[in-house]
Amino acid sequence: MRSVVRVRVTKTGAFGLGALAVVVVATSITAHADVGGDHPFHGQSIAWEPCLTPEELAATETVEGDPDWLRRLECGTVTVPMDHGDPDGRTLDLALVRHPAQGPADGRRGSLVFEFGGPGVSGVDTFLSGSLPLGREIRDSFDLVSFDPRGVGDSEGFSCPLLRVMDRPLSEADRIGAAEVEGELLTDMEKSAHALAAACEKEAGADFLATMGTVNVTRDLDIMRDALGDERLSYVGFSYGTYIGALYAEMYPENTRALVLDGAVQTERDVVSEAVEQTGGLQTSWEAFVAFCLDRAEPCPFTGTDSALREMEGILDDIDAEPLRVADRTLDRDRFLDLLRGALYTETLWYDTAGLLARLAEGERDDFVHDYLLGLLRRDGDETPGMEESAHLAVRCADHSAPTDVRDYQEGAIRATRLSPLFGGDEVWRKLSCAYWPDTEIAPIGVTAPMAPPILVVGTLGDPATPYTWAREMADRLATATLLTYEGGGHTAYAKGHPCVNEAVDAYLLRGELPEEGTVCPTGS
Repeated sequence: MRSVVRVRVTKTGAFGLGALAVVVVATSITAHADVGGDHPFHGQSIAWEPCLTPEELAATETVEGDPDWLRRLECGTVTVPMDHGDPDGRTLDLALVRHPAQGPADGRRGSLVFEFGGPGVSGVDTFLSGSLPLGREIRDSFDLVSFDPRGVGDSEGFSCPLLRVMDRPLSEADRIGAAEVEGELLTDMEKSAHALAAACEKEAGADFLATMGTVNVTRDLDIMRDALGDERLSYVGFSYGTYIGALYAEMYPENTRALVLDGAVQTERDVVSEAVEQTGGLQTSWEAFVAFCLDRAEPCPFTGTDSALREMEGILDDIDAEPLRVADRTLDRDRFLDLLRGALYTETLWYDTAGLLARLAEGERDDFVHDYLLGLLRRDGDETPGMEESAHLAVRCADHSAPTDVRDYQEGAIRATRLSPLFGGDEVWRKLSCAYWPDTEIAPIGVTAPMAPPILVVGTLGDPATPYTWAREMADRLATATLLTYEGGGHTAYAKGHPCVNEAVDAYLLRGELPEEGTVCPTGS
């Protein structure tokens, strides 16, 4: 039994000292000697037990859409080496969760493994937060499985001290603009980023942080596949999970059955370039939201696309003058923008988000404003403070090369601010700690997976976290991939209430039928 249960809603879906820095050097994945083949940790069996005790089940609320979902969930662990190059060394117990297939035994197809992104999102918590909105045939045919990747949740999760150490210099940089960050403030930014990296290293250990990269998560995944009893992997990866899936196709093509990669991430660029492009994608989503607001929402606080930024700044100025109070929390401008960013991730929230902004524009702070913001805070929450954010930072720093000169980050923040004056350069500045990160395993690049079976990549035109161009790049790069495009907004598209997308993905997972190349699902379909 799990002694501690964290039930929450996660978002997928999506942060002079330069001499101390370490650069992560990239090389081709084919340099790894462990591509394919058996592993010393193969051959395990999973001791599945109910995730919740009868007492815990009695204390939980009924899950919408499937009242027996939580009762059916089973939890277990799989053991992996911390360092796959040293199988006799320290080991990690990784947490898994399973919802057994509901159909007759003769129609079952094994496991369908889900990875919900981040990096840092707990798959176990996601299952415990509610039933997955999947079609009946998928639920009948597959054991639905997820896991906490290494360094996340119940798989040796950790929380870096000093996670908020950069908030003050970041706020000041936002106020004056990235181009004006000089002197004492620039030094403060460097020192804060270095202090955060050092605190994370002290908390988790340099040896553990060195193994947090996606290449090791992918190795872990093949051990899980074997322990689940599946000859070949069926997998749905959202956002960061697309990178795990792409690496799996490259490293274990003979063990691959079907891979859905929804909301592709960028894996080939350094942390600065990635953050700049991500900010550009966020701006695209903001513009799509403004167009939605003007066309379909009533009321809408904007009078036109050209005036929307100015009108949004007016709302933020009011929050600067009088921060919002939500339950026992105070929301300043920066925290409110974080929540707005999160709301852009889910297209079904856009109508109510427009209503929220309209009320704030009129100076109203009524029950709707309070309750809607409280709901966004709960969606954004981390039951164990900092665990998701810590894993996110550790994986990003491990997977991408990082410039060591603070001026490179400043130039990136300037570029990001030009792309999105509303959201600015925060995405870039928060990666500055990667310049001072401990050494990690060499990050793989050049992944093409030429020997893999057909792969399905899904991209959303208005995705605020993973720009559509990244999905197109991943589909072009993977030799056997087909791209399915959703024209709407929100972060990722499968299992989000879009019938066109769901039907195409289900046909692929169940029968191996790919959509025609160039297939586009219109908004709302």
